[in-house]
Amino acid sequence: MPSTDQIAADLRSRIEGSVVKAGDTDWDVARRAFNLVIDQRPAAVALPSSAADVAQVVRYARENGLRVAPQLTGHNAGPLGPLDDTILLKTTWMTGVEIDPAARRARVRAGEVWGNVVGPAAEHGLAALHGSSPTVGVVGYSLGGGLGWLGRKHGLNANSVTAVEIVTGDGTLVRADRDNEPELFWAVRGGGGNFGVVTAIEFDLFPVTELYAGVMFFPFERAGEVLHAWHEWAAEVPDEVTSIGRLLQFPPLPTIPEQLRGRSFSVVEAAYLGDGAGGAELMAPLRELGPETDTFATVPAPALSHMHMDPPEPVPSLTEHHMVGKLPAEGVDALLEVAGPGSGSPLLSMELRHLGGALARPGPDHGALDTLRGDYMAFGVGVPITPELAAAATETFGRVGEALAPYESGCVYPNFQERPADADRMFEHDASRRLSAVRAEHDPEGVLRANHVVEPVAA
Repeated sequence: MPSTDQIAADLRSRIEGSVVKAGDTDWDVARRAFNLVIDQRPAAVALPSSAADVAQVVRYARENGLRVAPQLTGHNAGPLGPLDDTILLKTTWMTGVEIDPAARRARVRAGEVWGNVVGPAAEHGLAALHGSSPTVGVVGYSLGGGLGWLGRKHGLNANSVTAVEIVTGDGTLVRADRDNEPELFWAVRGGGGNFGVVTAIEFDLFPVTELYAGVMFFPFERAGEVLHAWHEWAAEVPDEVTSIGRLLQFPPLPTIPEQLRGRSFSVVEAAYLGDGAGGAELMAPLRELGPETDTFATVPAPALSHMHMDPPEPVPSLTEHHMVGKLPAEGVDALLEVAGPGSGSPLLSMELRHLGGALARPGPDHGALDTLRGDYMAFGVGVPITPELAAAATETFGRVGEALAPYESGCVYPNFQERPADADRMFEHDASRRLSAVRAEHDPEGVLRANHVVEPVAA
């Protein structure tokens, strides 16, 4: 393997973008993951400015026994592991958003985050299937599934993707869609970055200008009452409603709004694709519980990107998730016992995301991640600002896992899986084998390094 100095010099001679290596003044920023617990130390960081630059980086890596890990914001970087032999390819400079209102479609280059898409789409009365944070990268989110506030009605964003422009493992730029490279097109929609570096992505938009959405905050001590009421309510709502039942314990940090700082709550968040009257009627059973704060109202579609209160900047965090099948009331009690009032849980957030609806319905035109197997997803977040808090969060995650074990569906969701996992836990077995065959065709030497590995095995 060439030295880091040689790698940087060689790449600088090949691409119009930038290359950063250890010792450069911007090294720590260039290599940073969104989760500051993760210390990425690649052989070099390449910041291409074009698809041609990306192709040059991939070819160079292939010629020199190196690997390439595509990344924008660095979300879900944990499963990558050591990067000593890897060029971290940051798509930061590859920006650009195009909205086609007639076709209800967006074309987005690889360096864009959702916050730069929702506004331009809204100008045309359209909405994307984005997630809970405006600072998440569009490409990585979409290739790993894409679970958002309109999911129960419209499914995963991976299955709304209509085309990708992608540099495969031999450094060739191709367009993959339903008519051109259909197997590659199927694989990238849920199969992640195993097959190439996506330089641009196209996906469907949906006619949504406003909807009824918001958050209800209740005292933390009422968590049992609130989560059970939400759980019973969620079982009856139409697919137009996507919701979360949540336990929040805010630390006393100055970055947190004063009305929330240092306080704990039981929370219901929901988005309803409908008018205010219908939304108010749907939310009435939960509103009758008497929330301390109730923000539900008819809001413009872009407001959804901030509703979950995700951190806008990189932070240290520990996370864990569980895909849950049928969840009886006893399962909610089991979760409350280990993460609710009186449990001693140090977790910042412990939530149940309601799945089902379109997220559970397979489709003949879907990609590799056809559905999410489960009725709920449990997702916990700890903030390891001290070793003691890190150890306590890890211990609590273990108790949460034990509590939910009888109800788990046996799979994991790629975008929330922060440790390496077997492909058969992310995909149906036949899909996993099919993905391996696509990897063998388009990256047989394993030049690409994805967050979640699909090994290249010929069919």
